[in-house]
Amino acid sequence: LFQQEQLLHFLIPRRIFQDAANFIVRPPYCFAVQSMPVTPKTPQIRQAVVITVSDSCHAGSRVDLSGPAVAEHLRAAGFTVLATEIVPDDQPQIQQTLLRHATGNILVVTTGGTGIAARDITPEATRAVCERLIEGIPEFMRADGLRQSPMAPLSRAVCGSRGAALLLNLPGSPAGAVASLASVLPLLCHALDLLAGHTAHPPQP
Repeated sequence: LFQQEQLLHFLIPRRIFQDAANFIVRPPYCFAVQSMPVTPKTPQIRQAVVITVSDSCHAGSRVDLSGPAVAEHLRAAGFTVLATEIVPDDQPQIQQTLLRHATGNILVVTTGGTGIAARDITPEATRAVCERLIEGIPEFMRADGLRQSPMAPLSRAVCGSRGAALLLNLPGSPAGAVASLASVLPLLCHALDLLAGHTAHPPQP
């Protein structure tokens, strides 16, 4: 167990911070992020939409805290948040909302509905909309989440692409949503660049 914890701590970046609008990973490195170009020559205009999936928030019986927290974190990272929206835990409505926003090179983030309760169907709705799944990103979020909670593996969050759009599920709690987003922001930015067709490798020093 001790060796497993040592390996987990080595693989997960401890310090991710912002340099202008670009995120840079500092030691200890995660192998998946270390070799990734993180400083493009020209600033990228990044756009995002945040969708809160919650019956109670949609009904007005609970205040949505996760959506605004995620939106604020994205703005601090240099994203333009085009819209925030609240939908109930209803698969057809979630799918319709995702389809409406997943046009162009944009990050569409959901928060909520990623657990194993009967009404947690955000992953199913997201899979139905995505053309390709990117399994490594939610796997990385769950691994990073183990540092905060032993329940992190119960998240069924998925990530995938539709055209040039990138779709990502986050947990429903404000702290969990922001922490999960922060852990994969460098990967999301690079994925958006690739989906936009920017596939040339930077010159080696």
